[in-house]
Amino acid sequence: MKHIVLCPNVQRDADFSCTLRAKTMLEEAGCQVTVSPLYGEEDGLFPPIPLGEALEGADLLVTLGGDGTILRIAPLIMEHMVPLVGVNLGHKGFLAELDGESIEMLLQAAAGKFELVPRMMLDVEIRRGGEIVFSDTGLNEAVVSGVVQNIRLAALGDGQQILDFSGDGIIVSSPTGSTAYSMSAGGPLVEPGAETIILTPICAHMLAARSFVLTPERVVTVIPADLGPERRGILSVDGRGMTNLQDGDQIIVKKSAHKLLMADLGTKSFYETAFEKLGGRT
Repeated sequence: MKHIVLCPNVQRDADFSCTLRAKTMLEEAGCQVTVSPLYGEEDGLFPPIPLGEALEGADLLVTLGGDGTILRIAPLIMEHMVPLVGVNLGHKGFLAELDGESIEMLLQAAAGKFELVPRMMLDVEIRRGGEIVFSDTGLNEAVVSGVVQNIRLAALGDGQQILDFSGDGIIVSSPTGSTAYSMSAGGPLVEPGAETIILTPICAHMLAARSFVLTPERVVTVIPADLGPERRGILSVDGRGMTNLQDGDQIIVKKSAHKLLMADLGTKSFYETAFEKLGGRT
């Protein structure tokens, strides 16, 4: 019996109609189904099972929400190595392959009829005075930016200077994140199965400041300068909150030893998805 975990975002599936539909369909196909809502659930419809506990012995994880749901849970599940497929109930849905109209394809996923695509992740930390004061792991990107005012930044790869400029900030992205903020800031699109680190300046006050595509072994260091009470800098990893930076902080970004395992059902190629989601003709 296959064990399937459903992780609905209660902000996207507020009445759990899509979740209940998926649960009934999978159980009728002979699967064991556990539901673990992302933000908790208080009306007693489902037992309060933490996601980590629910994933023990699981064969597949299904998120029901949007790409933000997948970004939110990626660091929570990376050590479990359970394949993930997303049902998009949000907007663009670049990571979530299915939607409400194609939810029946979960039966194909539950039967193991998918290609396993590992997605590279990024480890991010802040070093201050020789100590690590912050650490996180992201699927898309780490963003260092100014607050209201521009910010002075240096970016290094293995200690060698790559960029030094003033601007709104810089994005250190994975291939998966290349279709998100990095693309909006002028960065390249990279196939999600690739392994690279992408540096993309945000509104740089320098014509020569361009996006760089680095090897995955490179350790990137971003150093903000001239910060103070009237010039603030922040770090955000996959949009999860904002961490205040201090002058001279070192933001270290490198390829993580962990990967997110995506279950690719073959509905569309990366190129078809990019063309459709990013404004191509229909």
